[in-house]
Parts: sequence; structure tokens; C-alpha cells
Amino acid sequence: MARRLLWASLALAPLTVVARYVFDAGSTALFVLAAAALVPLAWLIGESTEHAGEHTGPGIGGFLNASFGNAPELIIATFAIADGLPNVVRGSITGSVVSNILLVLGAAIVFGGEGRLDRRSLWLQLGIVFVACVLFLVPSVPSWYGEPDRHSLAVLTLPVAVVLLALYLLVTTYNLRIHRHAERDEAAAGAWTLPRSLAVLTVATVATAVVSEILVHSLEDFAHSVGLSEFFIAVVIVAIVGNAAEHGGAIVIARRGKIRLATEIAISSSAQVAVFVAPAVALLSWLVRPPLPLGLRPIELGTMAGAAVLAAIVVANGRSRRYEGFLLLGVYAAVVAAYGFSGDR
Repeated sequence: MARRLLWASLALAPLTVVARYVFDAGSTALFVLAAAALVPLAWLIGESTEHAGEHTGPGIGGFLNASFGNAPELIIATFAIADGLPNVVRGSITGSVVSNILLVLGAAIVFGGEGRLDRRSLWLQLGIVFVACVLFLVPSVPSWYGEPDRHSLAVLTLPVAVVLLALYLLVTTYNLRIHRHAERDEAAAGAWTLPRSLAVLTVATVATAVVSEILVHSLEDFAHSVGLSEFFIAVVIVAIVGNAAEHGGAIVIARRGKIRLATEIAISSSAQVAVFVAPAVALLSWLVRPPLPLGLRPIELGTMAGAAVLAAIVVANGRSRRYEGFLLLGVYAAVVAAYGFSGDR
């Protein structure tokens, strides 16, 4: 019955598009509709990723989910830059990294319970998140003094973006090569074929991008009506909404006992945001204008680096335990409270 309801609720996505472009519905109605529509889309991405993982193994399956799940965020960030919302973009990048490490990983462990983890893969990806935080210091420290969006900082961001993208390509190639040789499981009976899984992933990702764009455009008015700061909107709400696919997918997969795949999704997504989405957005911003400096606030850099270190400690023994998931969720709640008190830049 639950699966039938989820399949039926996929109709919310076209309904949201019709409400926006045909009936020109108000911000509150669009926000509620879009948020509701993202739930079944997240489930569908998780479902198709799980079927793809039957053919590729959890390492590559997690990479696929993170890649397709982060595509909407890249699109949303590009729109936000064009709309002149650089702080929203930077905040959403920070929030995506932190929420995937603390919220999604924590929820996956809580729902998945005890199980074996791929410590090598998780440590490698958490390591590149930490390295990204160090590189972000190059444009960030000067941004703490004077205008944070000045052109010179955008120029200073360029070499950092290039180095991050090169790091992403090297680590991803290395990681996928290891997973390709190490994981040769037979697909379970009833699993979708790999082409079908990838086709569904693509369609669900496109739909998620469209719905997320509608939600983000309605979110600012909705959030301001309840008195939230722009930074909090970006770092918490936009980040969670933009990553709904990975969030929902990891939890659904964890509940089915596939804790390795669920944790790969959470950490792969955070690493991709830090070393692929962030530099890609910075480079694309030179096309849509104005160029985006990756100058992050101390609270943003501190929470990203701290989340990576804490997660590395949690997965150090190569096993997941439910209390560790609750610990990560508790830390995320504390971080959200800190974001609330920090206010706008």
C-alpha cells in the first residue's frame, strides 16, 4: 500500500509545475506543493539507485545517487547567482555538506542499525571534504574584511576551484576503479536492469530540479513571512530541500538493511558538494554573472570541517551503531541552533 501511495504521489510534481506556470499560485501554496512533491521524487531516486546498486555494488551505487542527487543543487545555485543571491549559494553549499554528513549519515545509521561500513572509502571522501575546507580559506580569510563579493575575491577563487575539480576527478577515478574491481555481486531477482535504473534516475533528477527551482523561488517569501534570516534559509532550508533526493534515498535504503550503500550516499554527496558543486558553481558564475567568490564565514568553515572530523571518528571502527547515529543527529541540531543565532553576514 505504501509503495502504491508513493507511486501515485509522483503526480504532485506535474501538479506543482501547473500551479506555478498555469495558475500562478502564491508562494505559500507553491512551497507546500513543491516540498510535498520532493518526497516521492526522493523515494524514486533512492529506489532506482538501489536497483542500480544491485549491478554496480554499494560504492558505485552511492556515487550514482550522489551525482544524480546533486544535479538539482547545481542548477538551483546557478539560478540563485543569476538572481543576485550569492549568500544563499554559499550558505546552501555549506548546509549541504554539513547536513549530508550529520543529518543524512546520522539518520541512515539510526534507521539502518548496526552493520559493516567501507571505512576506506568513507575516510577518503571525508578527507577531501576537510582538504576543501582548508582550500576555502584562500578566498575566505580576505572576505572577512571588506566587501565579501568584490571582484578580486572572485579572481582569487578561480585557482582554488580548478584545484578542487582536479582533486575531485583524481579521487573519483581512484575510488570507482577500486569499487569496480572489488564489488562483483550478482543482481537480486526482480532487480531492474541497469539501463532502466539509470533512465529512471535521469527522469527523476530532471523532475527534482524543476520542482526544487520552484520551491527555492517561493521559499524566500515564505521564510521571510515567518521571520527567518537569509543565511538560515540558505544553510538549513535550501540545503535540505536541494538535497532531498539523497536525504530520502539514503534513509529508504538504510531501512532496507543496506547500510553500506546508505552511508556511501551520504558521504559521497557531501564530498561532491565540497569538491565538485562548489567549484563548478564558482566557474559557471563567470558565465551567468556576477562571478561568485567562495568566501565562507568562520561558522561555515568550522561546521564543515568539524562535521567531517566527527564523522571520521564515528566510522573509524568500520561498523555502524545506532547510538552513533543519534549522536550525529544531536550535533546537527546544535549546529542548526548556532546557524539561527549567527544571523546574516
